This record gives sequence, structure tokens and C-alpha cells, in this order.
Amino acid sequence: MNCNKNTLRSDAGFTLIELMIAIAVMAILALLSWRSLDNMSQMQTQMQSKTDNVMTLQAGLAQWQVDLDMIWEVPQIPNINPMDFDGQVLRLVRRFTENNTEIIRVVAWSQREKNGKQQWLRWQSDPVKTRSSMLAAWQQATQWAQSPSETDKAHEVAIATVDQWQIFYYRNDTWSNSLSSADTVTPGTKQAELPDGVRLILTLPEGEPIQGKITRDWLRPTLGGGKS
Repeated sequence: MNCNKNTLRSDAGFTLIELMIAIAVMAILALLSWRSLDNMSQMQTQMQSKTDNVMTLQAGLAQWQVDLDMIWEVPQIPNINPMDFDGQVLRLVRRFTENNTEIIRVVAWSQREKNGKQQWLRWQSDPVKTRSSMLAAWQQATQWAQSPSETDKAHEVAIATVDQWQIFYYRNDTWSNSLSSADTVTPGTKQAELPDGVRLILTLPEGEPIQGKITRDWLRPTLGGGKS
């Protein structure tokens, strides 16, 4: 019988040691591959979160602009100004068009802790149709900024995590702190006139997709136009 050792080894296949080594190598490759996929998944999740945060901030700044553009300048209700800022909450009365019908709501912006972080928030009331309902919504906006109820929270939207927000008014051709500016009262009323412009400064904390200060200036649409 003519057979040699090489023929016998070939017919016998892999040895146990060779199989164990092969399995160990495959396990290491599988582990490295899983870690690589896990890291990629985490990076994608982080990138998506950052993208969502940036888009939410951009949408919030756009909403801020629209709210100011649509201020209802003549509420003609005692104790209610078209816009008011007390250092904590900015309240305004603005016009909306829904189903081809103009309605009025009270809108508020403030900074408050939410989910363990300081958040820049927006709130709006239900439509107001009477003077009493507008006064109630105006007072509710202040309450929301200080100690919101669950109902109030259902009407709010978190815009961005912030360290600080500041409001400045443009009056008499200069920017000044809104709290130190002397309000000009509209003749024949007790209502303060709107400033010619509003400057918003947001200070975003480190670790956020956008960091540092963001400044947005708004000027009244009638400034330099039909304003006498």
C-alpha cells in the first residue's frame, strides 16, 4: 500500500489546535468589528443630536423674529402693554392667522430650569377673545415663568440650553438695558410705547453644538417708514 505521511495528514483535515486558533482569531475579528460598528453608531447618534439642537435653535430664533413682527400694538386694555419685559419673562400680545381668521394670543419667552438644565423657553396662551381672558393670559404668562403648572408646561417649547439671556431696547438712537430704559407712555393711555428695536443676547454653555454668545437684533417694521 503506497501512501505517505503527507497524504494521511491531508486526509485528516485540521487539527484541534488549528481549529481553536481559527476560532480565537474569528472571535477577535468579530469583537473588533462590533466595537467599530458601536463607535460608528454612537458618532451617528451624537451627530444627529447636535443637528437636531442646531435646527431647534434656528427655528426658535425664527419664531422670535415672527413673534416680534406680529405684535398687536394696540391692545387698549389697562395694565397690558403690547410688550413687557421684567427681567425674567418677556410678554407680548401678538396676532395669528388661523383658518383665514385673525386671532390674538399672549406669547411669553423666559429662561427656566427644565430637565436639570437652564433652558430658553417659549409659551403661548389659548386664543383670547375678551378683555378678561387677555388679562388672565397676561397674568398666566408671568406665573408660567415662575412656577408653571402642568397645563402651562403643555403650552411651552424648549428652544435651547443657555447660561443667560439678555434683552436690550433701542430708543433715542441708542441701545440700552431694557430694565433701565424709561418707558415712554403713549399719550392718553397708561401703556408704554414699543421700543424702536429689541436686541436679544443668548449665552450658550460649553459643550453645546453652538457655544458662546448669539445676538439677534429686531427693528420695528414701521421704523423709518410710516412712523411719524
